[in-house]
Amino acid sequence: MSGSHTGSGRHVVVGAGIAGLAAAHRLREHGARVTVLEASDRVGGKLLPGEIAGVRVDLGAESLLARRPEAVGLARAVGLAGRLQPPATATALLWTRGALRPMPKGHVMGVPGTAEALAGVLSDEGLARIGRDADLPRTEVGDDVAVGEYVAARVGREVVDRLVEPLLGGVYAGDAYRISMRSAVPQLFEAARTHTSLTEAVRGIQAKSAASAPAGPVFMGIAGGVGTLPLAVAGALRADGVEILTGTPVTELRREPEDGWRVVAGDRTLRADGVVVAVPAPAAAALLRAEAPGAAAELAGVEYASMALITLAYRRAETALPEGSGFLVPPVDGRTIKASTFASAKWGWIAEENPDLVVLRASVGRHGETEILDRDDAGLVEVSRHDLKAAVGLDAAPVATRVTRWQDGLPQYPVGHHARVARVREHLAGLAGLAVCGAAYDGVGVPACIASAYAAADQIHGDLHAVQELTAHPVQSLHGGAGE
Repeated sequence: MSGSHTGSGRHVVVGAGIAGLAAAHRLREHGARVTVLEASDRVGGKLLPGEIAGVRVDLGAESLLARRPEAVGLARAVGLAGRLQPPATATALLWTRGALRPMPKGHVMGVPGTAEALAGVLSDEGLARIGRDADLPRTEVGDDVAVGEYVAARVGREVVDRLVEPLLGGVYAGDAYRISMRSAVPQLFEAARTHTSLTEAVRGIQAKSAASAPAGPVFMGIAGGVGTLPLAVAGALRADGVEILTGTPVTELRREPEDGWRVVAGDRTLRADGVVVAVPAPAAAALLRAEAPGAAAELAGVEYASMALITLAYRRAETALPEGSGFLVPPVDGRTIKASTFASAKWGWIAEENPDLVVLRASVGRHGETEILDRDDAGLVEVSRHDLKAAVGLDAAPVATRVTRWQDGLPQYPVGHHARVARVREHLAGLAGLAVCGAAYDGVGVPACIASAYAAADQIHGDLHAVQELTAHPVQSLHGGAGE
């Protein structure tokens, strides 16, 4: 990108999800004057704090990948260091083949380094199929390949259907046979390019990780909920002079003839030296259509999955749950829920707020699976209770329930997603002072969204290093136990 807009210039961020707020935070570090415009009536996007039966809970994403620095770093920067907490238990379960089974260890996003790692989850035939990987000729991955397609070719469909699907589905609410390995599991893609055997490649990743893994937990939560992070960021920004306007949808984004940008939001027109567009792909496409029709066309093609979270509170005296943080459900097992989190067991602060209650979360909905979401809230509670009874024997009546719907909540990363993102950025490269960020580009997790935001803010100021690095190496979003 040509041009650099530094110092005290006026910058506008469109969108006040965690990506938009992080971009504003970075722009302030660059010394810019910043206005954030948000169409909805609140900040935070997919991070949403709430309560059930008087206990604070997350109604959206609930954990932060701590092996990346961005999310925990931003939390510390806005005063939340003392509230960062690792999960009280990281032991997850798998509800498959009619029983709750321990989540296997020794795998990379469900892909095992040895057949023994999946003993108890796969059939004898499925375990034997893994062993044939070492004798198969090389499977070329080319420029990209679907995770499920490649893994099934190497170690069999059972590995994909019983383990890769529920783990990837927990991150993307998508279909492993469509999801890009290059974008969603980049470390596996890189290993597959250099190894003939997939299990050998996984063992190589594990050895490298063991040698370089930093000390400390893989995931972190925040006492009071991860949903309090955007509120804290917004508070810090306002205290630093940043204007954040909710209920203010941007309707037009145009280049000024002399220099800079004109941003129209309702009856307000703002002139900006730089603009960061931090909204989901369809909204970004609408805003960019006038000045960057090529980028807009690419973004209009990004698909999204919808889902719902059902939060239930029970009396502890009436509830007996197995040990662990919750369970995942492979789609092949034909259940309605795809995961459940035992929130009171996973997060110590939830248990402390009311020791007499047990809070659970269940999630439903995957890409292309819309029928379940047509049910009303009572219907979603009913199917969740039905599956929870079958899984863990929970037959008590909840004392409170909440249903949170995330319409088009998760962007899909099909094969070729990395190339689409690169084309979007190429189309925008000639437009000085304009950048995009968010979950639709370089990873769907909170750290990925923040990394994308920082890269966009740096790009506005003429530093392309971070955005080039992200385009080449997207952030892998791991699964933080059950029910993310």
